[in-house]
Amino acid sequence: MKFYIIIPAHNEEAHLAKTLQSLVEQTLLPKKIVVVNDSSTDGTQDIIDKFSEKFSIVERVFFRSEETHAPGSKVINAFYKGIERLDNNYDVICKFDADLIFPSNYLEKISELFTKNKTCGMAGGFCYIEENGKWVIENLTNKDHIRGALKAYRKECFFDIHGLKSTMGWDTVDELLAQYHGWKIETDTSLHVKHLKPTGKVYTKTAKHKQGEAFYKMRYGFWLTTIASAKLAFRKKSLQYFLNCMNGFKNAKKQKLEYIVSEKEGRFIRNLRWKNIFKKLGVR
Repeated sequence: MKFYIIIPAHNEEAHLAKTLQSLVEQTLLPKKIVVVNDSSTDGTQDIIDKFSEKFSIVERVFFRSEETHAPGSKVINAFYKGIERLDNNYDVICKFDADLIFPSNYLEKISELFTKNKTCGMAGGFCYIEENGKWVIENLTNKDHIRGALKAYRKECFFDIHGLKSTMGWDTVDELLAQYHGWKIETDTSLHVKHLKPTGKVYTKTAKHKQGEAFYKMRYGFWLTTIASAKLAFRKKSLQYFLNCMNGFKNAKKQKLEYIVSEKEGRFIRNLRWKNIFKKLGVR
């Protein structure tokens, strides 16, 4: 399968070389890797230049975006600057973060997931972080969810969901909309990807309500938002996180922010979420 990869990078001097090296050493090489330098002020561009000069599959794009590291919008805006450089001659489009180290067979294994299941619209492995000298799974999501750091989409699925939403929650609503269009989400627990920088490390304090806003924009409703917020807060071991989520939802509802899914899609999403909750509780 033909893989196109887009990597948004903002001040990733410490990690980017490791990410790119792991990708140019894949057993199944990608056809193109577009690295989007999003207003970096460190040595990120130097690293991009060195790899693009040495490897023909690596392309470089410079993008001057807003300075604030807002979750969702900043990275997706940079992603689309990369999209502008690509044609449609691919089978799989990937959005990867610039702080990952992939196992050498990662793309080969992902290709197998897509090949074996023609209804597989999205596929991925799992992020691992270093704790006390050991690499452990980054326990923020379920094992049927693909982290935003390493998304891979079959082209047809990517078109069906109309690409990625430039907002917090893009890496949840993409999977929900994929399922709405009849696609399956596949993960491989054997694929351990080293995540060198903890999720949300560079988010600003002003972004604390964004997750609650995202639940509102996905039409979760009050009770699903409460459950989802409590679940995330438990994993983060933070009551304040739960309160921030609920305040974000409340404020978004008060301001009547624009939804990112249609009413019909929202109804499907709510039904799917409740179905999964009841399934985990053993209720049919």
